[in-house]
Amino acid sequence: MITIYKNIQGKLTEVETMTAGSWVNIYPPFDYNAINEISEKLGVYIEYFTDALDIDEQSRYDDDDDTKFILLNTPIRNDKIVNSTRASFITIPISIVIKDEIVITTSLYKNPVIDSVINKSSRKTQFETITSLVLNIFEQNTNFFHYYLKQINIRFNDFEKIIDSASNQDFVTILQLQKSLIYFETNLRSNNLMMVKMKRTNFLESRDHEELDDQFDEIIIENQQAIEMTEVYSRILDSSMQTITSIISNNVNSIVKRLTGATIILMIPSIISGLWGMNVPVPFGDNPFGFSMITALTFLMVIAIVFLFYKKKWI
Repeated sequence: MITIYKNIQGKLTEVETMTAGSWVNIYPPFDYNAINEISEKLGVYIEYFTDALDIDEQSRYDDDDDTKFILLNTPIRNDKIVNSTRASFITIPISIVIKDEIVITTSLYKNPVIDSVINKSSRKTQFETITSLVLNIFEQNTNFFHYYLKQINIRFNDFEKIIDSASNQDFVTILQLQKSLIYFETNLRSNNLMMVKMKRTNFLESRDHEELDDQFDEIIIENQQAIEMTEVYSRILDSSMQTITSIISNNVNSIVKRLTGATIILMIPSIISGLWGMNVPVPFGDNPFGFSMITALTFLMVIAIVFLFYKKKWI
């Protein structure tokens, strides 16, 4: 699906024709013939578009003559998109191609970052220039990293509240969150390295515009903060899981200890009844009160053992 937008009177508007100053967004389902037509019309490598279809592509940028190419990794919820990763959140690449004052973005799946830029640009001007559009994509991308990191933290806090009654599925969910943090940290660092290099080389030509240059600096700072948040959440999650494992192990030991104590207590009546049930002469065998005496003695021994175990906190 190919949609073309243009800034008309300060508002992002959908148009039919691709001209200078246009933003072309390519979403699935993909029409490869249409993509190839755009590639040939603009004289752009088709790989600049198809690279976004590989979920494992790393962030990078390239400047080939008068064509600029950016591959940015962005976070999304893993709503059964990639089952093999078993992660709650994953990252996918966005391809940004700039040629002849036209921006073409390609995403493997419908992307909240692109959708957010479209929706916000329709309310106020965020697409005055090519540079401002790209920077706003960068900014929304960083914002969504922050948002999903907070969602991960909230989910883990909710898990801690039900840890005493947590099921196996709850622990699988925590494993998925840990994997999400690994994806986030890896791709945040990759994005950060790319943006720092772009800023140093003036790839987006933002130095001539103080406001845009300051915005780029803020985006890099926010991205670095997201990296730090990811590191902190990862350490907290790892440390908490170790503590939770110790708690679970301790609870299992307590249960086993109680069961062992109960078994020992129940063995006393069994042993005594077994001895006095043998077909041989036994003490009190001829005593009319023998059964009562043996029963009382057994009861007293059980009470003594229970008291001893209780004092030693075995039960």
